[in-house]
Amino acid sequence: MPLTRRILVAGALAALTLAPTDRAARADAPVVVFAAASLKNALDDAAAAWTKATGKTARISYAGSNALAKQIEAGAPADLFVSADLAWMDYVDRAGLLKAGSRIDLLRNALVLIAPGPKDSASDPQVALAPNLGTTLTRILGGGRLAMATIDAVPAGKYGKAALEKLGAWDAVKGQVAQAENVRAALLLVARGEAPLGIVYATDAAADPSVHVLATFPADSHPPIVYPAAVTRESRNPDAGTLLGYLRGPEARGSFERQGFTVVAQPGASQ
Repeated sequence: MPLTRRILVAGALAALTLAPTDRAARADAPVVVFAAASLKNALDDAAAAWTKATGKTARISYAGSNALAKQIEAGAPADLFVSADLAWMDYVDRAGLLKAGSRIDLLRNALVLIAPGPKDSASDPQVALAPNLGTTLTRILGGGRLAMATIDAVPAGKYGKAALEKLGAWDAVKGQVAQAENVRAALLLVARGEAPLGIVYATDAAADPSVHVLATFPADSHPPIVYPAAVTRESRNPDAGTLLGYLRGPEARGSFERQGFTVVAQPGASQ
């Protein structure tokens, strides 16, 4: 097995303590979910509600969608994959690693600019996303870093770069970007005060009381933020489809909406 493939599989297995050692279905086997890091609060809540309602369990591994897609490609034992963008789900789909007919669009999100400090902080004014945005951001950064998820791979980073490019600010700030492995890691840099600004999802900002939102990027400044979900081709767990159905149903809606997600009203195939 090539070294890269071994590393990817090892990383996936390390994230899943006591993961099943084969793909054979067992009546008590948890549904293994690979999910984008930005879903943690909402999906933990929804999965707990599902367990309470059914007695069945889920084991969830959170990371950047790019890392999870590569782990699935390398053979990691996921039953469900929930990505933070269409591109990485497309990647897994093109590799023939999704169960036919299981793919849906589940959620939508928004992109925001954040700063350290409590949500009721009045110390920082709202930032106008105007033509001089690059100058404004450079002034606020004051030599500090703009925290973002990896701009060429992680969905939140790709969306953030696209938005800054569309608003004419990318060239002004690209030399000050601190790239994190996923959006929650970027959030943490701002929450700890290690970066004066960050670009994350609205749901991430809502989940952390130690940051506040300075601006919401216009929806037309970046590709639509869509979270697709699907059962993997290799899954043998009969509860995988049941959990996916629960997540797209009315029972889970509150878990997602409380964290700021917009639930796709009538999910359908993403392509």
